[in-house]
Amino acid sequence: MRAEFPFAPRWLDVPDGRLHYVDEGPRGADPVLCVHGNPTWSFLFRRVIAGLSGEHRVVAIDHLGCGLSDKPRGGRYTLAGHAENLERLALALGLERITLLVHDWGGPIGLGFARRRPELVGRLAITNTAAFPARVPLRIRACRAPIVGELLVRGANAFALAATRMALADPARLSSAAREGLLAPYDSWANRIAIARFVEDIPVSERDPSWGELAEIERFLPRLAALPACVVWGVRDWCFTPAMLAEWRRRLPRAEVHELDVGHWIYEEAPDQVLSILARFLRERPAGAVAGRSS
Repeated sequence: MRAEFPFAPRWLDVPDGRLHYVDEGPRGADPVLCVHGNPTWSFLFRRVIAGLSGEHRVVAIDHLGCGLSDKPRGGRYTLAGHAENLERLALALGLERITLLVHDWGGPIGLGFARRRPELVGRLAITNTAAFPARVPLRIRACRAPIVGELLVRGANAFALAATRMALADPARLSSAAREGLLAPYDSWANRIAIARFVEDIPVSERDPSWGELAEIERFLPRLAALPACVVWGVRDWCFTPAMLAEWRRRLPRAEVHELDVGHWIYEEAPDQVLSILARFLRERPAGAVAGRSS
């Protein structure tokens, strides 16, 4: 895994434990803040980190319970908790004019951070995610079932193992080294706690604890519409479907949109295309400012 992920580990203490993050590239450059989802970690962004850090500061977090971060039993594994931890990291590192690069659950987490600190965000890079209520597939709902869901996700590691096949249009594109790297932090019942809590925390109705947080993020989205934005989408994603891409087109009408013939893990199936698109976007679209932000 060292060959795949050669970056120096860095750490931030937060109320629930210690978070791991990567911080590569020139400190004076505008930062790209990479925010992963479930069941991945900063490893998913390894090619982005390597490819962009020659000219840009690239920071990638491991959420609480994910990757190399601590995995406490009683941690705050909620949408708001993860967004607040991301805010802590950005403030600790003094990040400004941030390009938010978000994927999967990283979308609501990253945009939840943006809602808290809009003055720090200068560009958006949206990849196969949603930050508004959306249909949750039955196979994911099944992992939320009491007792059975916990046994599937934490006992059998069904969620993470299934992702190595189902998150790609062509699973053969996932190398054995990449598969091992993605799964490595989730090698036991205890270490799979965040995967289970992420699934449980999906707000599918107003009764769910994180529904209110997601509603606040959705209400905030119009303030982001004027920012430079790039949407890169794997159109063969069965979970984050083209219907969600259409929703992003509606909510970010000025965004440039790139459709790729791959699945959910675009960083594994089309790494060169994704990197080329992002590099050009960063080169050609200077960071902006959130409309209506307070002084």
